[in-house]
Amino acid sequence: MKLLFDENLSHKLVRLLADLFPDSVHVRDVGLKAADDPLVWDYAKNNDLMIVSKDSDMHQRSFVFGYPPKIVWVRLGNCSTSDVERLLRRHFAAIKAFYADDYASFLSLS
Repeated sequence: MKLLFDENLSHKLVRLLADLFPDSVHVRDVGLKAADDPLVWDYAKNNDLMIVSKDSDMHQRSFVFGYPPKIVWVRLGNCSTSDVERLLRRHFAAIKAFYADDYASFLSLS
């Protein structure tokens, strides 16, 4: 399971979660800093990545376009990087099941 962290999440999450999600990347690390959602979407789709975002636009795109890519929607308000890390660690089993589900296109976590 490789994740693509959207620009609204810290690039530090790549390192902090490398034990659970190796080979994950942040948009800034792949030349997509401040890129429009369609570019991020296409990059994730072409590189077999799940997008992790706090942006509801990505969630809405999943309704319109389906998957791939799959979307993990982080539904925490103003929070720290540590809060996001804890959330993703706490829901690792759910993320793993979501990844394996051939019918699910988005996962909402809060």
